[in-house]
Amino acid sequence: MAHKFVIRKTSGGEYRAYFEYNSEKIFWTEGYSSKSGAQNAIDSIKKNGPGAETADES
Repeated sequence: MAHKFVIRKTSGGEYRAYFEYNSEKIFWTEGYSSKSGAQNAIDSIKKNGPGAETADES
């Protein structure tokens, strides 16, 4: 599968959730103190993302 979420621990000890396409980082979350915090962010994106509107602020 070309699209995937990945949780990584940063050098500062925080956990970040990354969304990747063909190994390229498309976006990532803020840092979380626990892996479960990063997983909660992924779950929220999956649940709320499909219905989110797009705002053009240019």
